[in-house]
Amino acid sequence: MTASMPTHVPARAFRLARLRSNALVGKVVCAHFHVLNDIVAAQSGAVVKTIGDAAMATFPTPDRAIAAALEMRDAMQELNERHGTEDLLLKIGVHEGPCIAVMLNERQDYFGQTVNIASRVQHLAESQEILTTTPVVENALASSILEARGLKSMSHSSRLRGIANEIGIYALR
Repeated sequence: MTASMPTHVPARAFRLARLRSNALVGKVVCAHFHVLNDIVAAQSGAVVKTIGDAAMATFPTPDRAIAAALEMRDAMQELNERHGTEDLLLKIGVHEGPCIAVMLNERQDYFGQTVNIASRVQHLAESQEILTTTPVVENALASSILEARGLKSMSHSSRLRGIANEIGIYALR
């Protein structure tokens, strides 16, 4: 079992940055990945891959993924405040379940339904939103993290492309 967490900075944020300068875009992207990598590592996770401004990370347990997601959201808000912009608006999805680990190009990568669900959940998220699924919010340690931070999980069900059954989706607020 693994907790999978894709993140994405919406293109709208980078269109705003491009209006300022290409140099700023590069600086923002580097700062974004530097912070995300540090947070993922601190929560015993691994960044599996990056594609453009998106990243996929994996964690040994759902509570580690939730802790990292919350830290990432806070860190991006701090970076925005420091730069006087709203360029870093993460969209985060978290799902937990079995997946297939393979070695590709001398790096470990993950495939399967768990990764597909996490990706589709992330695509549903709005800017600065963390969406997760039932297995994650039902995890006792993940729930205790949410409770300690005074966060509620607002639920709804959704049909996800390529997934047979409806999935319980939770927005962390």
